[in-house]
Amino acid sequence: DAAAQTAQAIRIGLDALAEVGAGPGDVVRTRMYVTDQIFADEVGRAHNAVFGPVRPVATMVVVAGLIDPDLLVEVELEAYLPA
Repeated sequence: DAAAQTAQAIRIGLDALAEVGAGPGDVVRTRMYVTDQIFADEVGRAHNAVFGPVRPVATMVVVAGLIDPDLLVEVELEAYLPA
């Protein structure tokens, strides 16, 4: 389902950020691409479960489809680490 896919996508992104020493608190922007508007609430709740206290700038966009037809959501994370 879209919530599980969102949670998994966020975990993958946070694992990648951890490799460079960043964590959820360093995320300044997220983008969520959903294949249907009906997924917006569950994707938003899954996003909020991780980033609620952080409150990064967040954008959610409905798209016609993703490269794999089984995917319902794609998530991008941007983080900032001071020098």
